Amino acid sequence: MNRSDLIVGLDIGTTKICAVVGELSDSGLVDIVGIGTSDSTGLRKGVVVNIEQTVQSIRKAVADAELMAGCEINAVYVGIAGSHIMGINSHGVIAVKGGEVAQRDVERAIDAARAVAIPADREVIHILPQEYIVDTQRGIADPLGMAGVRLEVKVHIVTGAVSSAQNIVRSCRRSDLEVADIALESLASAKAVLTEEEREIGVALVDLGGGTTDIAIFANDAIKHTAVLALGGQNLSNDIAFGLRTPIGSAERIKIKYGCALADMVRPDEFIEVPSVGGREPRRLSRQVLAEICEPRMEEILYLVDQTLTQSGYKDLIGAGVVLTGGTALIEGCQELGEQIFNLPTRIGYPRDLGGLKDVVNSPKFSTAVGLLRYGAEREAFGQKKFTTRSETGVFDAVLARMKKWFADIS
Repeated sequence: MNRSDLIVGLDIGTTKICAVVGELSDSGLVDIVGIGTSDSTGLRKGVVVNIEQTVQSIRKAVADAELMAGCEINAVYVGIAGSHIMGINSHGVIAVKGGEVAQRDVERAIDAARAVAIPADREVIHILPQEYIVDTQRGIADPLGMAGVRLEVKVHIVTGAVSSAQNIVRSCRRSDLEVADIALESLASAKAVLTEEEREIGVALVDLGGGTTDIAIFANDAIKHTAVLALGGQNLSNDIAFGLRTPIGSAERIKIKYGCALADMVRPDEFIEVPSVGGREPRRLSRQVLAEICEPRMEEILYLVDQTLTQSGYKDLIGAGVVLTGGTALIEGCQELGEQIFNLPTRIGYPRDLGGLKDVVNSPKFSTAVGLLRYGAEREAFGQKKFTTRSETGVFDAVLARMKKWFADIS
């Protein structure tokens, strides 16, 4: 079955690749109809370093998703991450023609805002309007039809390395998939786990992935800051493998099953069995030893996140606190450690407002894939909308042009 109404989010992560298939239901929810996952071996810190291994992992994840959904997957919405990602704030000012703000005025204002110096090896991934100002009236979400002579827009521009984006597109194309669009992974995760109230009051989304930690700050229902740290759950697995002298694969399983971010939460009478390297006998160790390895690394990651929030200048706007998501957020004690370090309310974010097989994606590790699915659903619905929202105004044509340019460079 080749269904044109199905949407696919593909999360190409450092430790796993996940494809989630969904469709828009009559109620407006996204119904999950299929999911496929595979281990990822061709990426390092969110960036493709081995295309052949990445292609094999993508094919396996997509094949599993096709089998569950009973369909053939041709196009996907893909996430991008890595320390090469940079976000900057900019603004543009124009004179309004005719005394009334029209769509062309909004597009001209955004074009003026994006006129910042960007190196030749970088490409604009997103232009995200934060607010519009008509004459002296601030905080406008949609200025269309308003009377005024001067229009100003404040935007957040996300840029990334051209080569990294092209390698993602190339990997998908060699897997016989077209890339409908590329989205920043932290923005995708935000669509999956944040509530409207949190985005309005002010919230920091922290996606604790395998190779990277992605940060996005929202306030007044607009993006204020984005950042990517080149640290994640893989660093924790490496610490466990070295500290307990066990293979990396075993360290990953031990981390998921027994890991704890706060040593104080572990009882002294808890023990775990640790496989040894080189065919030696497994050993029995106190779980507190494991927690004492996990806690410093988790402290380091969350402390660097807190530093990033402070340096952004927006930490005081985070009234709703911090939402931790991603696979590493599942480690016991992560929420409690976060509250200690951030000194803010902290919760673990799960994908929300889903229908269909929602139980199969009810985990923080699927937040990015579900968010990409929702991002795709919004883009598909965009074609039927007469007016655009502030996150899409004037950008859709630029997105299409950007994707065509990438495809042309590859072919």
